[in-house]
Amino acid sequence: MWFLQSKILTPERKSFPFSTLQVNLASLQHPSAEVREYACASISKLLQQKHVIPAFLQRDVVRCLGPLLMDHSLAVRETAAGALRNLSACGGFEVCDDMVTKDIMTPLVALLKECSTGLDANQLSPKKCRDMNKNYIEDIANEAINLLWNVCECNNTAVYIFNKEGCLEAVLHYMKKFSTNVDLAISVANCLQAVTEDNPDLLSSFNASAQQVLETVMLCPESTMKHILLRTLIAGTIWNIKDTIPPGSLGSMVNAILKIFSESLAIDAGEMIISMNEAEKKRLKLPAEAETEENMSDVIDNCVLSEDDDMEEIPKGKVRRENDISDLLPSDKWELKEVTALLMAQQTALEIIVNMCCSEDPSDDEWEELSSSDESDLFMENSYNEGSGLLMSPLCLSDEVNSAFLNNLIPKKILEKTGFPNSVALDICMHKPSWKPLIKKLNAVQCRALTCLHSILLVSDVDCLGGASALQSLAQHLSQLVFSKTELPADTEFLEAITSALRALLQTMASKNISQCMSPEQLLALCEAGIHSSNASVRVNVVSILGISGSVLAKGQDTAETLKMIGKFLLEVAMKEPSLVVAGEALDALFDVFADGKEAEKAAVQIKLLPALKEFQPVFKMRVGIKCSRLRVSTRHMRKEGKGQYSTDQLCVLDNVKMNLRRFIAYQETLGKTPT
Repeated sequence: MWFLQSKILTPERKSFPFSTLQVNLASLQHPSAEVREYACASISKLLQQKHVIPAFLQRDVVRCLGPLLMDHSLAVRETAAGALRNLSACGGFEVCDDMVTKDIMTPLVALLKECSTGLDANQLSPKKCRDMNKNYIEDIANEAINLLWNVCECNNTAVYIFNKEGCLEAVLHYMKKFSTNVDLAISVANCLQAVTEDNPDLLSSFNASAQQVLETVMLCPESTMKHILLRTLIAGTIWNIKDTIPPGSLGSMVNAILKIFSESLAIDAGEMIISMNEAEKKRLKLPAEAETEENMSDVIDNCVLSEDDDMEEIPKGKVRRENDISDLLPSDKWELKEVTALLMAQQTALEIIVNMCCSEDPSDDEWEELSSSDESDLFMENSYNEGSGLLMSPLCLSDEVNSAFLNNLIPKKILEKTGFPNSVALDICMHKPSWKPLIKKLNAVQCRALTCLHSILLVSDVDCLGGASALQSLAQHLSQLVFSKTELPADTEFLEAITSALRALLQTMASKNISQCMSPEQLLALCEAGIHSSNASVRVNVVSILGISGSVLAKGQDTAETLKMIGKFLLEVAMKEPSLVVAGEALDALFDVFADGKEAEKAAVQIKLLPALKEFQPVFKMRVGIKCSRLRVSTRHMRKEGKGQYSTDQLCVLDNVKMNLRRFIAYQETLGKTPT
C-alpha cells in the first residue's frame, strides 16, 4: 500500500474539486476490482486532509466503504479497511461515534472473524490475489485491527459489540503470529490495551488459554525495539485484567511488568537517535544486502544506561493522543522506525506506571505474597542504581507496599526522562524532515515522566522517597527545568506536567516541614507565567503552588512583604479568573496562606483582605449557585465531552469553597480585622 504509506506521512492540505469526491465514491460500486481498489486508495489519501472529512461524511462514506470490507477482492478489502482506518484516526471521537452509528462494526467483526479463520490455512484463491507473494490475510487483519482499536477507544458501543460478538478469541489468534509478524502483533496489543481498560464485562473471557497467549508474548526473548514495545503493551493489558490473576500469582505478575518497564526506560532515546542517525548514513553508503541484525544490536547496546545486558527494543504505543502510523513508515526507514518504537514504548510504560500508582490497595494477602516473591529480589537488582537518592514504590498505596518495595528503584530511570531531550539529538531531528516528528515524541516522554513523578509523590511517604535530602535535590532539579532558560516555558503540556510535579513535591515537603528550595521570587515568576496559560489545570497548579509556599512563609518571620505580594496575586485571580475551578483554588490558597501567624495577620490588614473578600462573597456565591442549578437540570450533558465546563465533583468542591469563604470571613472578623 505505497499510496497509503506515503500519503499518511505528508498529507496535502490543498483543496480539491468535489467532483473528484463524487467520482471516487461512485467508483466504489464499479464492477472492476481494480477500479474499486483505486477508488479506495484515492479516498484513503484524501481522508488525510481533515477539512475534507465532513464532505465525505455528508455523502455517507462509511456506508459506501463498509460493505467493501467483505469484497470478493482481497486487495479491495485491504484498501477499504485502510481508508476507514484513516477516517477513524483523523476524524477523532465524533467521527468514530458516527462510524459506529452507521454500523461499521457489523462488516468489521465479520472481516476479523473470517481473517482469523483463514489465518493458518493461508489458502487464497488466485482469482482474489493479484500478488501471490503478499500475505493479504495478515495485511488486511492489520488494517482491520487498527480500525477496531480506533473505534473501541472512542466509543463504548463498539466495546460492547466487541464483548458481545466474542471478538477477543479472533484478536488473540492474530497475536499468535507475533514471532513472524510483529507489526500485526503490535496492532493487536494496542487494541487489547484499549478494550481491556475499564471493561469488567470482558474479564470472564480471559480464561487460562487467553492468559497463556499473553504470557507467552510477554516472556518472548527477542530484543528488538518492536518486541520491547510489544511486551510493554501486553504488560499494560495484563495490568488491566489483573483482577483475573490468582492472588498467588500477583507478585510475579507485577514484578514481570516492572522488569519490562525497567528495560525500556533504561535506554537513552537521545543516544539512540544519534546512533541510528549514524547507522542510517552508513547504510545508505552500502549495498542493501550488507545490512545485518548484528549491526543493529551493536547500536542498541551503546544506548543502554544501566547494567541490564538483555536490553531490548520498542515500537509504537497505545492511546489516542496522536495517530499511530509507525507501521506505515516506508520499509527503508528502519532506523526511524526503531527510534519511534522506543519512544512509544517509553511513553506507554510511563503511562501504565501512573495507572499503577492510582490503583486501589491490594489485599494484605496479595502484598504479603508480592513482598516475598523471588522475582522481587531479581527486579530490585536489575533496577537499583546507587546514589539515585529518590526511591520509588510503584504500588506504594499502603505501609505494606512501601515496605515491600522500599528498594525497587525505577525512579532514577524516570528522573532521567524528566530532563530536556539531548540537544544533539534534537538538532538531528530538526534537520531531517522525516525525523522531525520525533521531537514531539521526545517531549511527550518528558511530560509523561513528570506526570509519573507527580503520581509517585502523591502516593509515597517521605522515607520511601529517600528522605528530606532527596526531596530537596528533586526540588532543585525541577526548578532547573523551569528556570534554566532565559524565558519560562510556554508549552502547555510541559507546563501542566511540571507544575503538577512541583505542586505534589512542595505539598509533601510542607507537610513534613522540609525547607523549600525555590525562592519566593522564582515562585511568583512561575505563577505569573502560568496564570496566563490557556490550560486551566496549569492555572490551578500555580495557584496551589503559591498557596502551599505562602502557608509555609506565614510561619516564618519578616515575611509580611512577600505574603502581601502573594495575597494580592491570589485575590486578583479569585476575582478576575473566568474559570470557577481556578477561582475556587485561589480562594482555598488564600485560606491556607492567611489562616494563622502574625506575619499573615499583618499582611492581611495591609492588603485589606477582609473587605475584599466580603465584597466578593456574594459574587462568588451567585456564580457557584448558577453552575450548581445547571448541574441539577442535566448531569448527563455536563459529563458529555464538550458539554458543560465543570464535573459533579468540581461543583461539590466549589460548594465547599463557598462555605469555607463564609467561615474564613467570620474567622478574620474575630481577629479584629478592620470592617468594611
